[in-house]
Amino acid sequence: MASRPSCPHCGSPLLKWLTPVGTSWGPHLFVCFNDDCDYYQRGWTVMEERFGRKVSYRHYLDPSTGATGPLPVWSSAALRGDIVPETDDPQGDEDGDARAE
Repeated sequence: MASRPSCPHCGSPLLKWLTPVGTSWGPHLFVCFNDDCDYYQRGWTVMEERFGRKVSYRHYLDPSTGATGPLPVWSSAALRGDIVPETDDPQGDEDGDARAE
């Protein structure tokens, strides 16, 4: 299994996160869910000062394109429900879609 990518802002492993159905992203992104990440922490201030909104963002990596950027969140718990649990799957299924249809 390939090593999991890490956050360029804090070094934490990025977690596999299922994207919403109907988005232009692939079936999943890798996202930093470290609440102590400076990028996430700084985002609260940046968004409040620039846009007057009490939101932040988390770093994401799109494995299908290599694109990275901010993923908006409205709380620490936001989006955590779609984190793909790590498994002992020897295939890793890093590119598969874990959604049951």
